[in-house]
Amino acid sequence: MSIIDILNNNKVTISFEVFPPKKETNFDEVEKAARQIADLHPNFMSVTYGAGGTNNKNTAHLAADIQNKTSTPVLAHLTCVSSTKEQVASVVHTYEDLGIDSIMALRGDLPKDGKVSPDYTHAIDLIRDIKAINPNLCIGGACYPEGHVECERQSEDIQHLKEKVDAGLDFLTTQMFFDNDTFYNFMFKIREAGITVPVLAGIMPITKKRQVARSVALSGATIPHKFRRMVDRFGDSEETMKQAGIIYASEQIIDLISNGINHIHVYSMNRPDIAAGIIQNLSSIIDYDRIKK
Repeated sequence: MSIIDILNNNKVTISFEVFPPKKETNFDEVEKAARQIADLHPNFMSVTYGAGGTNNKNTAHLAADIQNKTSTPVLAHLTCVSSTKEQVASVVHTYEDLGIDSIMALRGDLPKDGKVSPDYTHAIDLIRDIKAINPNLCIGGACYPEGHVECERQSEDIQHLKEKVDAGLDFLTTQMFFDNDTFYNFMFKIREAGITVPVLAGIMPITKKRQVARSVALSGATIPHKFRRMVDRFGDSEETMKQAGIIYASEQIIDLISNGINHIHVYSMNRPDIAAGIIQNLSSIIDYDRIKK
């Protein structure tokens, strides 16, 4: 079942994200963590792509492993910033051969050496190529509640987003945010701009103090005072900060669902304990018996 079919059921969904190993020798360890997350019965899982496509084979293998061995639908990422058209086509065909019918189409982070592919400058180019290869594939894209860090004005960023959707995106997943009001304001603006596809709210449980600076640098997300106070109070205790971070993320999700946001995507990465903590806090709220099927 493709991801858009799941989202179009108009019921609450929760999904988790994992990343493939950088080294082949670590595959078994990552595979084990992914299976443990799949055992929580999320509606689907997404598997990220390595920087510059360096571990794209592991993305394909991990995604196929999750889907085939746990019966959990999978969304496989694909970035294009350092890829040629031929390389992109090869990855898409690999996904097809493995039975993966949903792709997260992303430009990807700019490499440190500044070397980018002349074939792809923006994600919209990748979206168009995937659609040309197979128009039946489900394609997701990224969006930024506070605007892309490389875009000066949010209005300009939303216009680019509308162009990506018009090019063939079936759904969107937001970058992490820590203030739900920011997300609600963003949703109002994109709906006003004519963007009507499903939007997954991206939630990042911050469980370590050192994650804060990196998360802000990557996403440009505003850190609300409530969140800062939590980190100041509990950040020096690893176990306490972990619990507080899971609770904060859970409260965000409860508020989102209460306000009619049905689709939640958790950046749990390869942490089954964090995914389990979220599920434990939300089991009745998200009607977990239904998700278990």
